Amino acid sequence: MDQNTAPTPAPGNPNRKKALLAIAAVVVFGGLAAGGYEWLVASQYETTDNAYVQGDLVQITPQIGGTVQAILADETDFVKAGQPLVKLDPADAQLALEQAEAQLAQTVRQVRKLYADNGAFDAQAAARQADVARARNEVARASDDLQRRQSLAGNGAVSKEELQHAEAQLAAARSAQAAAEAALNAAREQLASNRAMTDGTSVEQHPLVQTAAAKVREAWLATQRLTLPAPVDGYVAKRTVQLGQRVAAGAPLLSVVPLQQVWVDANFKEVQLRHIRMGQPVELTADAYGKQVRYTGHVAGLGAGTGASFALLPAQNASGNWIKVVQRVPVRIALDPGQLEAHPLRVGLSMDVKVDVHQQNGRTLATAPASNRSSTQAFDHAAGDAEARVQRIIDANLGHARLAANKAG
Repeated sequence: MDQNTAPTPAPGNPNRKKALLAIAAVVVFGGLAAGGYEWLVASQYETTDNAYVQGDLVQITPQIGGTVQAILADETDFVKAGQPLVKLDPADAQLALEQAEAQLAQTVRQVRKLYADNGAFDAQAAARQADVARARNEVARASDDLQRRQSLAGNGAVSKEELQHAEAQLAAARSAQAAAEAALNAAREQLASNRAMTDGTSVEQHPLVQTAAAKVREAWLATQRLTLPAPVDGYVAKRTVQLGQRVAAGAPLLSVVPLQQVWVDANFKEVQLRHIRMGQPVELTADAYGKQVRYTGHVAGLGAGTGASFALLPAQNASGNWIKVVQRVPVRIALDPGQLEAHPLRVGLSMDVKVDVHQQNGRTLATAPASNRSSTQAFDHAAGDAEARVQRIIDANLGHARLAANKAG
């Protein structure tokens, strides 16, 4: 055998080459499929599992202080709007109402006296005017008498003593006239002062009566606030009030949660917000129900700031040891009320959110003021009852003087 002849290489394993080619093809196809899915499907949705159910926590707080007399609802109870929840001891409020009513009755009588005093002061001024007229007549008579005596004094027909007596009478008459005029001026001032308190109004519309009537209405309103109603339909939670507890105005006693009006706050990363718009459809699932129950909703609005900016202790990004952290912005998602009724959610439950961002013609921020989203009539007290009570007290204390007082007014 020739030593210079090179050995022929052994043929390779064809199966191994085929396996490698198949693996490479699978990898390439998987990459293309993943890229296609990302471009055609995944890029049209934004998802997050950092989402939680939120709702209104309506606190029940007293508008006046008092002692708790009854608790009419407990944790997990369903209550209707206007249903009494807590009652306070009415003794103090009832006593204040009775005092206000008594003060109103006394004020009406005092104002009646003001109108009656107008006639008395008018008569007194007329009497003082008559006194002044008499005093002036006396002065004129004394002056004439003095002049006659002075004319006779030159002939010796009148003594000096008689002349001095006539002069003294004139001085006394003038003094009496000055006193009568001063008394007349005082009577007129007193009449004017009293009329200033009564002119242009009646007893019922007098400011003093209206002030006392307002006190009655205030005290009556306090008696209506002894019962704390539920502002909305919902479920009782966070009850801390106890029987016999002395509570102050504004102290939280319990909360009512309207679970039929909850929403979801989905905290998306800032890089996910570029395609999210108001009105886009949303699909959600709750950990409490699993994937079998799906909720539908829409984007109701985007938060005005990141969660970190509204934190109790916001991050100091200007510090020297700053580290960039991806921020999240809450996106509010409104849910279908029918689905909430079929599958109720609780505040704080975790949700998985997927937003369809195909349509991007919506806005990222609201441009018009929102209408009145929520209101309650649970605190609308019938003011007519208070007005009837006030009018009854005024009528009882006006008596037969009503017509005269109104005419004087």
